[in-house]
Order: sequence, then structure tokens, then C-alpha cells
Amino acid sequence: MFNEFLGLGFAVVNFVLLLIMYKFFGKTGLFAWVAISTVLANIQVTKTIEIIGLTATLGNSLYASTFLATDILNEKYGKKEAKKAVWLGFSSLLIMVIVMQLGIKFIPDESDIANEALQTIFGLVPQIAIASMIAYLTSQHLDVLIFTALRKVFPKDSQFWIRNNGSTLISQLLDTLIFTSIAFYGVFPFDVWIQIFISTYILKFIVSVLDTPFGYIAKAITPIDEK
Repeated sequence: MFNEFLGLGFAVVNFVLLLIMYKFFGKTGLFAWVAISTVLANIQVTKTIEIIGLTATLGNSLYASTFLATDILNEKYGKKEAKKAVWLGFSSLLIMVIVMQLGIKFIPDESDIANEALQTIFGLVPQIAIASMIAYLTSQHLDVLIFTALRKVFPKDSQFWIRNNGSTLISQLLDTLIFTSIAFYGVFPFDVWIQIFISTYILKFIVSVLDTPFGYIAKAITPIDEK
């Protein structure tokens, strides 16, 4: 049960850090969070773990937090700002891929101790990053569109959970299908791929439900730079 408890705590820490960024830096903090978490999640995803009895990739809760960030931006600042955050996350990931692929091409010195580890991690990143970028752009734009549509039907503050969960759960399903198909289909045996697909979506589903209270807290927060 260690991974399950750690995973729950990790998700809570992610959301708390997101709120701290928002409190101190306003929407700029949310933009920064989307950029940081998108890059870090695509590094973490190279690690597979066992959780709730299934094989899963790390980084799901961190990546899922980007959907909360864009939902907060959409809720408080409008669709245009949410879309700007989506493109910022995409650009950050693209820059990371380009810079690190060039970085690992350098011939290491005899005293180097990091090159092998960097090659292991970032050698996997291009395929994963391509999968992530396609899935990210598709699902995040879908999330923004669904959230905006749901706000017209469920406009009350008390109905934020419908907008947040409805948009995230649908877009995350598409995200998971696209990402796992491009990144892992053919890399792992089919039964392992199915486990990764199912466990990844289940984890994102759980994180999506968990993020709802933090979304309401964000709605109540007045960032320091907006007072």
C-alpha cells in the first residue's frame, strides 16, 4: 500500500503547490505551473510503478494538475487565457525535447557520472514527448471547449464541480488513449499496454475527483498581485 498512500499524498502536494503559485503570482503562476508540470510529468512518465494492483506510469497526478490549472484560468479569466496556457505548456515541452536531445549528443568527459542516466531518461523522451504533445494539444483544447460549453448549461458557482469534472474526465479519456497508443503500443506486450491504459485513466479519474475541492479554493483566492 506504500505506493497508494504516497500517490495520494503526492497528488495533494501537487494541488497545494498549484494554489500557492496562484496565490502569490496570480494567473502568471498558473501559466508557470502548466509549463513546469508538463515538462516534469513527461520526465516522470519514463518510470513505471505498480499501484492499485496495476502497472502504471508515474507523472499522472502532476500531468492531471495542468487540467485543473486551465480550468481555473477558464473559470476566472476566460477561454482565451486557458488556451494561452495550453500553448505555453506545449511550447515548454517542445523546447525541453529540442534542448535535451542536443544536450545528450555531447561526448562526455571521462570523469562524467551523469551521461548514462541522462541517455536512459531523455533517450526515451522523443517518442513519449511526441505522444504527449499530440495528446496534450488535442485533450487540452477539448477540455477548454467542454468546460466553456458546460458553463453555459451549469453557470452557478456551486456547479463548478460539474464543469471541472465533466470537461476533465472526457478530455482525459481521449488524452490517455492517444498518449498510451503512440508512446507504449508495441513497446510493451499488449496485456501490459492495456494495464497501462486502464490504470492511467483510473488514476487520472481519481485525481480529477480529488482536485475539485482545490478548484473551489482557487475560486475563493484573491492573488496578492490582484489585490
